[in-house]
Amino acid sequence: MTELTLFNSLTRQLEPFRPVHAGEARVYSCGPTVYNYPHIGNMRAYVFADLLGRTLSWRGYKLTHVINITDVGHLTDDADQGEDKMERIAARRAQSIWDIARHYTEAYWTDIQALNIRQPTHWSIATDYIDAMIDFARSIEERHCYRLESGLYFDVSTVADYGRLARAQTDEGEGRIEAVAGKRNAADFAIWRTTPAGERRQMEWDSPWGRGAPGWHLECSVMSGKLLGFPFDIHTGGIDHREIHHPNEIAQNQAFCGCGSLSEAANSGARMWLHNNFLVERGGKMSKSSGEFLRVPLLVERGYHPLAYRLLCLQAHYRSELEFSWDALGAALTRLKRLVMSVAALRERAPDAGWRGWMRAEALAQDWGKLQPLVERFDAALADDLGTPIALTALEDVLAAKKVDPALKLAAAAAMDSVLGLNLGSLTRGDLRLRPASATIAEAEIDALLDRRRQARTAKDFATSDTLRDELAASGVEVMDGDPLGWEWRL
Repeated sequence: MTELTLFNSLTRQLEPFRPVHAGEARVYSCGPTVYNYPHIGNMRAYVFADLLGRTLSWRGYKLTHVINITDVGHLTDDADQGEDKMERIAARRAQSIWDIARHYTEAYWTDIQALNIRQPTHWSIATDYIDAMIDFARSIEERHCYRLESGLYFDVSTVADYGRLARAQTDEGEGRIEAVAGKRNAADFAIWRTTPAGERRQMEWDSPWGRGAPGWHLECSVMSGKLLGFPFDIHTGGIDHREIHHPNEIAQNQAFCGCGSLSEAANSGARMWLHNNFLVERGGKMSKSSGEFLRVPLLVERGYHPLAYRLLCLQAHYRSELEFSWDALGAALTRLKRLVMSVAALRERAPDAGWRGWMRAEALAQDWGKLQPLVERFDAALADDLGTPIALTALEDVLAAKKVDPALKLAAAAAMDSVLGLNLGSLTRGDLRLRPASATIAEAEIDALLDRRRQARTAKDFATSDTLRDELAASGVEVMDGDPLGWEWRL
């Protein structure tokens, strides 16, 4: 049996997945701070977490997956300086902070659905756990914290191996944080932020350290511990969390559990820490501070199906930096079209064949005939730290295989898609032919003009054919004569 191996950021090496509880997989993923819309770089982290969860389900584990929603506590500066992002946006827009949080949470959930990301077992909302955060902070205060006028701070010198996850090499701490007056160590961070005298926040609560709000890092320690128990199996997040947020979270977990050195990974609170790399866009549209940034709805407005973006993510290994461009997304859409067309063609040949999810044990016990090496290659690729680039080629080779029962090919494709999550069993040509927001011509009108053009070409009336092509072009429709996919047109 091929073991599932994953790259543990804490140890910087590939390790076999050995669950804390037999037959179970408990996973915590850092979720969004809901002060703005998520950009597509943010969403890469959840495509990755979904792939991980699907792989664990594929291998037969009972998955408990938690994704948090940060609706309080995250400051404009990771060094515990600046305003709370939620408070700042609510004040700027003269809106209730609760309304702001609800609006952006629902926008995030819409993107989750568009990318065919499975619902986690729990959506944990930070403000639902304030009492638990206060209890957690009280339990570690005496040995690990100290008070300043601005709140309760964690002393990082009180835990072993602080910053090991980030592999810090500087005296100033893993995040190279500027010193703040009163801190014992530059890397010390806020557990609780007391509201300054004379100020009032929309989100603030009474605590032993004064009325205020929790620090950003506290929520993840509390919610992961409450919902999964320490130690749990896997903690995921973007690589940006590896430098500050996750080392601080680990320090809190060590303090709470009374754990020692991080030479034993479970002392960090999770046995494995997995991080996806950045999505890079050279035009600077990945930063929310730019005002107009790349979002999933923008892809749709440009005529790209969201699952083309999911496929773009899967084409690269999750630990590799991925560069975004419209050309790359267009190529991913073309690849997705080929997959959809291949599945549709097989269904025409095997109309009674079903499409369902598969478990690995069932798939490996199936007699796949000529497809057996491809199914095994697919499984081995996933087992090797979620190697989706190879897994995708295995899927394509299944669909392209000659002299194989079409029903068997559909079954193999369904098994693979249950992990890849491209929704190939439901997508149609019509789904992938999205209308850009700027398009004004109706699809029925396009079809009518194309039908007239086909008749003109059949009659060798090329003047009329060219006139109709120009008419379509003036309406923003590109006629795709000779397209090997047979897609005919695009807006």
